[in-house]
Amino acid sequence: MRTSAFLYPWDVNGDPEAASRTAALGVRQVTLASAYHSTRAATPRHPRHRIVTASHAAVLYPVDEARWQGRALRPYPAGDWAPGDAYGEAAAALAGAGLDVHTWVVLAHNSRMGEEHPSTSVVNAYGDRYPWAPCVAQSATRAYLAELAAEAAVRPGAAGTELESLGWYGLAHLHAHDKIGGVALGDAGQYLMSLCFCAVCGQGYENQGLDAGELAAAVRGALEPVWRGAPSDGGWTGVEKLLGAETAGATRVWRDGVARSLQEEAVSAVRAAAPAGFQVLLHADPVSYHCGANAGVDPRHILSVADGVVVPCTAGAGPLTPFAEAGPKGRVLAANFTVVSGMGGRPETLAADVAHAVELGATELRLYHAGLASERDLETVREVLAGLG
Repeated sequence: MRTSAFLYPWDVNGDPEAASRTAALGVRQVTLASAYHSTRAATPRHPRHRIVTASHAAVLYPVDEARWQGRALRPYPAGDWAPGDAYGEAAAALAGAGLDVHTWVVLAHNSRMGEEHPSTSVVNAYGDRYPWAPCVAQSATRAYLAELAAEAAVRPGAAGTELESLGWYGLAHLHAHDKIGGVALGDAGQYLMSLCFCAVCGQGYENQGLDAGELAAAVRGALEPVWRGAPSDGGWTGVEKLLGAETAGATRVWRDGVARSLQEEAVSAVRAAAPAGFQVLLHADPVSYHCGANAGVDPRHILSVADGVVVPCTAGAGPLTPFAEAGPKGRVLAANFTVVSGMGGRPETLAADVAHAVELGATELRLYHAGLASERDLETVREVLAGLG
């Protein structure tokens, strides 16, 4: 079974053993970041550093200046954590070790853009902006994301790409020293707190027969008991209970349509820039109203657009089922498992977890994250992959 490990360029560059060590895990592929959000990452085996701080979302290669000339929204270059063509340098080393390299592109998740261009951000029903979450309904943002997808995905030598955060981002976000967990919003509360009320989304709600001001007031009223500690029901039923089924449904029609059309535009942009046979996958959640890095999608729709999906399975492989049932045949269903014990991964159960994922339709594996994991975790991974043959 084809298995790919995630890596950052700084896991590889400056470490002459990194590429061969990754190949020795038993993987055939590396999914290498070419555009990534801000992060603080450990590098447990690197000979020169142990902590890398990427202070803002950036591309990890030199941009094509002609492509971005005159655009207000454009990618930010990386700082000293990934200088020059950091992606290209790492990709060459990994390819030299016999590994296929696919790009890993983070799209609608960019705090610096939200800080410098606040009008691009999601605005909640209380008027609070989420600088990390670009509103994907806005035309300039959509054009930027499609252009970034094409440039960051189709790097020299890459055989494919995995697009992360290609949809709505909302409240849930590991942001700085996060202090929002004091009230259990639940799935329904998260949805209401992730509804955007920028001017474009306001018009979108109007087109669905809703008054944007009245909707914002309804959201605030529905959330008031939740803020006081009342539990909210889970799933879409909980959203309908808080907001009313008709109103909730109208918001979802708007948001689902926005996300679907953005996914179509971005994948089309990548395909137009890519050579024949270039594989395009999305990090995806089969519940279309969910927000985040694994974008909420309609399984049948997204598998008609992309070559497949990467599905989070660390907490259980159940999310694979809607994609497996949606078809069509031949699409990639990659089960993504965290293998870093300190980040909630369970490498010791990986063999059983993989077997269950295969039963549910997984065709490939993804391992998050070879650069962050301890040597003990990686040794367990090596043993599991060797057993898979």
